[in-house]
Amino acid sequence: MENPGRPSYALGSVDNALRLILLLREGELGVSDAADTLGVARSTAHRLLSMLVYRGFAEQSEDRRYRLGAVLSGAEQASGLPARYAQLRWVAHPHMSALAARVRETVNLSVLAGSRVRFIDSVESTQMLHIGSRTGMSLPAARTSGGKAMLAELTDDEVRSLHEAAAEPVDLDVLFRELGEVRRRGCGINAEETEPGIRAVGATLHSDGRAVAAVAVAAPAQRLTDRVVSTVVPHLKAATARIDEELAHWAV
Repeated sequence: MENPGRPSYALGSVDNALRLILLLREGELGVSDAADTLGVARSTAHRLLSMLVYRGFAEQSEDRRYRLGAVLSGAEQASGLPARYAQLRWVAHPHMSALAARVRETVNLSVLAGSRVRFIDSVESTQMLHIGSRTGMSLPAARTSGGKAMLAELTDDEVRSLHEAAAEPVDLDVLFRELGEVRRRGCGINAEETEPGIRAVGATLHSDGRAVAAVAVAAPAQRLTDRVVSTVVPHLKAATARIDEELAHWAV
């Protein structure tokens, strides 16, 4: 297709961001390289690159140079995620990163897959002792904080139907009582149910009024005490509310 030429209404910042993406497709890029190529100040180049990182179009290596991010490198497709989950990650990840920085613990994103949850993204804590990434793992929903949060938004009949063919038996009477507590609290709690020494608190994400995923904060049990959970929950709910606002503009 013939290049139609530069539009009369061109936006300089958008044009520069797109030019950076083309440069990143050719190889790694430093801030000075970007500034020189675009003819802008280093501070401007840094802001543009930071925004590309924020949205997953770029990522920064240990030597502080930039390369293509998962959105453009094909990593999303290679992961085997359905397109709607890749989009969900794209929307949620910046808010997960901000939440992880605020509470200084690992933040996970999971979706319901039958009676189990599948973890599709993680932002690890920078503390030396922390919970590692759970991306790619699958665990029983009834034992995870995010799984409980998502199950709590279903009817008892729907929950029962999901667990009819579950590989691991679940005491539904106990589960229903716990889901009632989840609905009252507005979040799910995993009190060392998936692994000794690990606790987590999770809340749901919504699209078109239905729960589509959950975000959870996970930490060593000795750090994530009940008192600490009470301080983490407001930050968790604020983050999920911001993600919900963005998801309202997408079909997930």
